[in-house]
Amino acid sequence: MLDQTLTALADPTRRAILARLAAGEARVTDVARPFEISLNSVSKHIRMLERAGLVRRRVEGREHFLALDPRPLDEAAQWIEQQRRLWTRTLTELEKVLNDA
Repeated sequence: MLDQTLTALADPTRRAILARLAAGEARVTDVARPFEISLNSVSKHIRMLERAGLVRRRVEGREHFLALDPRPLDEAAQWIEQQRRLWTRTLTELEKVLNDA
């Protein structure tokens, strides 16, 4: 799931969609409106966000509503923090070795 999350976050259009959904649930057409690409293209971005678990879809009649699900972001942030701690510790130890040499 982490791979899908990071891949989804790699695209600026998908990040913009997530930023919009951070303000609250929205219809697909409203999410697509600010982009200068086709609704079909925006829908492809949305599907990738859904596969990554970052977006949930709710259907009411003919309307499709999207909402942000931050759980994958939390998982990614946790992994990034673990890597930061590991590399900080490793580089600090390397710096000590180099300074002692």
